[in-house]
Amino acid sequence: MQSLKNTALSTEPPALGELVDWSLRMSHKKAWLIVVLTLLIGASPLIKAETPDLGQKAPEFTLSTPEGHPLSLSEFTAKGTVVLVVLRGFPGYQCPYCQRQVHDFLMSADKFAALGAQVLLVYPGPSAELDQRAREFLAKQNPLPANLHLVIDPDYKFTNQYGLRWDAPQETAYPSTFLVNRSGMVFFRKISHSHGDRTTASDILTKLENAESNHR
Repeated sequence: MQSLKNTALSTEPPALGELVDWSLRMSHKKAWLIVVLTLLIGASPLIKAETPDLGQKAPEFTLSTPEGHPLSLSEFTAKGTVVLVVLRGFPGYQCPYCQRQVHDFLMSADKFAALGAQVLLVYPGPSAELDQRAREFLAKQNPLPANLHLVIDPDYKFTNQYGLRWDAPQETAYPSTFLVNRSGMVFFRKISHSHGDRTTASDILTKLENAESNHR
């Protein structure tokens, strides 16, 4: 009889206090769920922002020239090896080390062309007037040879994608150089944590020549 009584009692509507308690518990669960989802969503860019290592595929990207013409990494790897050079761009002034490095690569443009290499220069910085800043940067270098290309990276979309953001006052990106083959794989990289520690055209030409010899 007692069990029947308990069964009968269990079919009665819950008391107001029980409803409030249940509602609070569900609210807390929803709140925790929202917190967890927010943390996961917020952390996802950090998880993805990994600098491609040797033997890894270079993430695809599309950036525009100062004149607004879009260029993609895959567009150049389809033609041959890509020399991807990440400059400091515009950290509030035109970086003299970047100017020197670009001039060095420009003077060896014919040697890069002979090896079937395209040189892609990335110029990062705040989006405001970055295209104009890039044109000023190229003022003494224009016109660029057919196998040298400069693209801008407004607000560091590419820089963050490649995990190269130098997040400090008057800094933009860590100066870096990657060699990417036709398959989109990285076979050389150098990431500098100082302004002047750059690859030279001679350094990269040697790497390209060695890579060509190894594939014969």
